[in-house]
Amino acid sequence: MSDITQEAWRKYLIQLQVHPLRTKAITAGCLAGCSDLIAQKISGVKRIQLRRLLLIMLYGFAYSGPFGHFLHKVMDIIFRGKKGSKTVAKKVLLEQMTSSPWNNFFFMMYYGLVVEGRPWGLVRSKVRKDYPSVQLTAWRFRVLFHSFVASCWAIFLNLKARSSVAIKAA
Repeated sequence: MSDITQEAWRKYLIQLQVHPLRTKAITAGCLAGCSDLIAQKISGVKRIQLRRLLLIMLYGFAYSGPFGHFLHKVMDIIFRGKKGSKTVAKKVLLEQMTSSPWNNFFFMMYYGLVVEGRPWGLVRSKVRKDYPSVQLTAWRFRVLFHSFVASCWAIFLNLKARSSVAIKAA
C-alpha cells in the first residue's frame, strides 16, 4: 500500500475505535451511495438521480450503519466469551435467520415508500410479491459471497504467513 493509503487507513481505524457508531454510520452511508451509483449505471440511467442517491445514502447512514453496530454489540453479549469456528457459524446463522430477513424487508419498504414515493397499497403488494424471492436470493448469494471472501482471506493469510526467508530461498 502507498504511504497515503496506509495513513488514511490508520486514521480510519482510529476513528473506528474512538467514534465507532459515527464512523460506521458514515461508512455505511458512503457505501450505500456507491452501490446506488453502480446500480443506477447498470440499470441504464442516463443521468444520475441525485434525490435517489441521497435517500439511499441516508438509509445507510441512519439505518444500516447503526443497525449493524448494535447487532454486533448484541451478538457479543449473546456469545460472550465464546470463540472458535462453531461460534462464528452460530453468529452467521443467527444473523441470517433474524436480521437478514428484517433488513431486506425494511429496505424494500423504505425504497418503495420513501425513495419512489409510492402509496402504501402498491408497496405492500410489491413486497408481498417480491420479498420471498429476494430473501431466498440473499441467502444463496451470501453463501457464495462468504465463500469468496473466505478464499480471498486465505490467500491474504497465506501471503502474510510466508516468511521472507522462504521467499528469498525460492
